[in-house]
Amino acid sequence: MAIGRESVENLLKLTKPKWRTSITKVEPNRIITRGYPQEDLIGNISFPEMVYLLLKGELPHEEQAKMLESVLVSFCDHGVTPPSTQVARIMASTGANMNTCVSGGISSFGKYHAGALERSMHILQKIIKEGINSEGPPTSSHELKNSALVIVEHFLKKGKKIPGYGHRFHDKDPRPGKLIETAKKYGCFGIHTELAVYIENLLLEMKGIHMNIDGANAGILSDMGFDWKHGTGLFIIGRVPALVSHIYEEKSVESPFRKFVDVEDIYFDGLECRNIHADRNELNTSK
Repeated sequence: MAIGRESVENLLKLTKPKWRTSITKVEPNRIITRGYPQEDLIGNISFPEMVYLLLKGELPHEEQAKMLESVLVSFCDHGVTPPSTQVARIMASTGANMNTCVSGGISSFGKYHAGALERSMHILQKIIKEGINSEGPPTSSHELKNSALVIVEHFLKKGKKIPGYGHRFHDKDPRPGKLIETAKKYGCFGIHTELAVYIENLLLEMKGIHMNIDGANAGILSDMGFDWKHGTGLFIIGRVPALVSHIYEEKSVESPFRKFVDVEDIYFDGLECRNIHADRNELNTSK
């Protein structure tokens, strides 16, 4: 049976696509996301449910949706203290557009700001999946406590902070306790969060250090089945509304190009009294 030129071209498009995705299919007058027409999703699911559906491919049950909502709310804002908010407001002060300012804030997320959630999730998931030194996953509370001890001793021996514990501004972050309480209420407290709590107990005993919001959410999100690579992305989803709010406030309330520091606050420790002619002559002479 002969195959027409158009049929061959269509077949090649299916077997050698230029772009592949399982998230959303777009056709004329039709948009399908994770198998659902978008018009069916509008008005029928919440934003946290939509986030869950996009990231995991399935709708969450009611308790999971409420837990994810609580996690996103916990990321909402930390005032003007984070570098990302400061960056966004400084950019807003220059007259930059909203999207540029938001992008600047997000781009300032890194290892030491917003990166702890992902790193904490990675540690917890690796231990629960492989165990210490890949000896197999912990199967009892005793082994889980021993895993926590090995983690704490490893970081303390190297003089490094354990991501998810301690805080620059709080002796005791007020959010983790409520998050863990909420996780237990909605059935989202599992082995990852249990390990995170064991780590906190040891740090409290040894160093007086409490768990922070990243440690609590790392355990909870891991127990909800989110891959650690989703960590920073989930934080961004929760924090962007605050960036928008701060940018709007900066543009609406503060004077443009306002001073964030006075000249007197800047300490200069470079050279001041160099002579261009003398230095150039010396360079030419030394050739």
